[in-house]
This record gives sequence, C-alpha cells and structure tokens, in this order.
Amino acid sequence: MSAQNFNQERLMNILLAPQISEKATYIAEKHEQVIFHVVSDATKPEIKAAVELMFKVNVQNVQVSVVKGKKKRFGKFNGARKDWKKAYVCLAPGQEINFATSEQG
Repeated sequence: MSAQNFNQERLMNILLAPQISEKATYIAEKHEQVIFHVVSDATKPEIKAAVELMFKVNVQNVQVSVVKGKKKRFGKFNGARKDWKKAYVCLAPGQEINFATSEQG
C-alpha cells in the first residue's frame, strides 16, 4: 500500500518522535532500522506510509512493540504512566534517515 490509500492528515500525525538512544543508534548501524515513538492506535501499513511520505525513503518492513508504562507512586497514591507504542522501521538497502539534516514539511 502506498501513502495515497491513507488520509494525509492522519499520516502526518502518526510519528511522534524518533527514539534517540544508545540502543537505537546500535540498531540503526547494525540492522539499518530506525526507531520511532508512534501513536498507540497506528497500524504497520500506516507507519510504513507515514515514514515514506515524510522522509522520502523506501521502507522494507515495520515491527511494532507496546512499551508498558512504569508503575509509579504519586504521594500516597499508586499510579502508572501510560503505555506507548514503538515502531522499528527497516529501511531498504542503501536508504538512511539522518535526523540532523532531514527537513519535515
């Protein structure tokens, strides 16, 4: 499926932020994958279309995991942070996203 099959406004709101960490950098170098925080109701085809639309790259596949929120205490009350979704986007060979130079919009 391509980006034409989805609502363009929805695609622009799918990706929340890139995951920048030591583990994300290692995965990017070793497996040619980029990790994104995505909205919790996003599907794999939507994530693929959003990345291709915003960064003009070819996406091979997408893996998704839901990160459970930590249990925290707020004073004398127990609570929990929200669960959030993380997407591992595998780029086609030779493709890369450089967040230092890429421009969105």
